[in-house]
Amino acid sequence: MTTRIAIIGGGAAGCFAAICLKERMPEACVTVYESGNKLLAKVAVTGGGRCNLTNSFRDVRSIEAVYPRGSRLMKRLLREFSNVDAFRWFESNGVRLVTQDDQCVFPVSQDAMEIVGTLTRLMHHRGVKIKTRHRVSKIEHISENEINNNDGCRFSISFSGSNAPEEHADIVLVTTGGSPKTSGLDFLRGLNLDIVQPVPSLFSVCLPKNNVTKLMGTVVNDVTAGLTGTKLRATGPLLITHWGMSGPAILRLSSYAARILHDAEYKAELWINWFGDMNEPEVADMINEMAAENKQKQISNIYPAHLNSRLWEHLLTQSGLKPEMRWAELGSKGRNRLVATLTNDRYRIDGKNKFKEEFVTCGGVALGNISAKTLECKSHEGLYFAGEVLDVDAVTGGFNLQAAWTMGYVAAKSVAEKYGTL
Repeated sequence: MTTRIAIIGGGAAGCFAAICLKERMPEACVTVYESGNKLLAKVAVTGGGRCNLTNSFRDVRSIEAVYPRGSRLMKRLLREFSNVDAFRWFESNGVRLVTQDDQCVFPVSQDAMEIVGTLTRLMHHRGVKIKTRHRVSKIEHISENEINNNDGCRFSISFSGSNAPEEHADIVLVTTGGSPKTSGLDFLRGLNLDIVQPVPSLFSVCLPKNNVTKLMGTVVNDVTAGLTGTKLRATGPLLITHWGMSGPAILRLSSYAARILHDAEYKAELWINWFGDMNEPEVADMINEMAAENKQKQISNIYPAHLNSRLWEHLLTQSGLKPEMRWAELGSKGRNRLVATLTNDRYRIDGKNKFKEEFVTCGGVALGNISAKTLECKSHEGLYFAGEVLDVDAVTGGFNLQAAWTMGYVAAKSVAEKYGTL
């Protein structure tokens, strides 16, 4: 009898799992149900439409640093299907890849649609059935006594907003992605799973009415950003925008502080060290040297090479210093105020802004519901989860898509080993 496998969600994890399943179980009937009009809509916009599909992990000091939630699970699963495996998989299927200086991996074409096209082509080639505009409203696990009345299948799947008939499946893999609200997971309600409240976890911050926003477009390549009153901090490039601040340092911090900021209604104090990992004494030495070498020059005209003149003047104002002053007039108190601003510049966060067209959440199906080895639900045999529908999320840089490839692969492998033949 043909094994019927239903994949709920046509994103990265679902499509990748479908391909892997048909590779291992070619006789199985694999159907992907997608609520939208097309598959892989999020993949098409990731990385600014270029698709940052993974990362080299070369600069990753710990898995916890890039997976704030789900690090233990990802550490285990990455042994099964790593970033190296993902790189090889895409190249073996005709996608040439390039690793940037920041260790983000993109297709050489710099076109996300090459990734979308490759995945959809392989799905069609291997006979995966695709049903778009099928929003699942309910998944029901049929009792052993009722299976014969359900075409011999363990699960029934109902849909909302359409005339689509109820579907039946032996195995269900849920890959619906992150949901901004708990209500987005209502279709799982009848399964009595533990759900962690979803909240946004990748966003830039708003600094309304702050003069720094007049410097929009300014990029500083190496800063450290943190939240006052916490130990949370992140390093990397920072971008000043017309609404506040963004860039890898801010996005990474937003991921680390997702729940703290949510609970504070996105009102908090942000601090910036404009010199990255340099501490206050080190910056003080540099400022003292600049002052000694440029005594008769205006402080606004001599500034560190990694800062531009507009930002430097803003920081002087933040320090209570007049830009027309000469270095010789600054004095020790003025230098101390300047150093304090350069290493601990404070801004009031009031709101968040979604990162481009992408939306990442933390929360979802609690990891305690599943087997860390197979991704199968502990309380419902034949039910699997993969991707951001689980309480797993990552910082920016290709790590979220890597999690999708990894979990899609592991779920497919687990299904094949338990229910099929290689």
